[in-house]
Amino acid sequence: MYLSRLTLTDHPDIHAIVRRLGDAYREHQMLWQLFEPDPEAARDFLYRRELRQGRPCYFLLSRRPPVNPMGLWRIDPPKPFAPQLRTGQKLAFSLRVNPVICRDGRRHDIVMDRKHRMGWKDMPPAQRPPLQQVIHEAGSDWLRQRAERHGFEIDPGLLRVEGYRQRQTRRGKRTIRFSTLDYTGLLRVTDPEALTQALETGIGPAKAFGCGLMLIRRV
Repeated sequence: MYLSRLTLTDHPDIHAIVRRLGDAYREHQMLWQLFEPDPEAARDFLYRRELRQGRPCYFLLSRRPPVNPMGLWRIDPPKPFAPQLRTGQKLAFSLRVNPVICRDGRRHDIVMDRKHRMGWKDMPPAQRPPLQQVIHEAGSDWLRQRAERHGFEIDPGLLRVEGYRQRQTRRGKRTIRFSTLDYTGLLRVTDPEALTQALETGIGPAKAFGCGLMLIRRV
């Protein structure tokens, strides 16, 4: 596995490119072009988008090192990604996910689901809890319920849950809607093998749209 950081170079069509990257499906297509063509290959990378000085910057975890066929990107030298994890180790982490819950065979946005179950719509505005509180509680529960099988536990006192956004993109005539949520905090490794697997394959759905990549660092 390779971990790379990419930023857009100065290019005559930079503004058009940035607009195109604002669409999650087109964004994924452009990142696909960073790898040598292989008709047999399925998607084998995770990515996370950030903004640096108004331009998209990407962290990319991939099984193949990226290339730069169109000269659009500045690619920092890819770093081999092979973390040596041990039980009890503490790590800082950041994670963007598409947090959903399955009910009646369908996926539901966890924040909208929490609001529906608490009767938010029918509550007098003065009695509604702050929206950020709902987001934090729903997001914390979602991550905690998945942490054990992914080989870690979180420190609830240091967990930040923020950046909730509802998004949409188009694939042909089909409109795809999804939400994202950002976490930062401290975790403790409980199962190094399971956590390594989660780091390499991602957490939650919508991985093709920039979700699921957990970035870690020592503390």
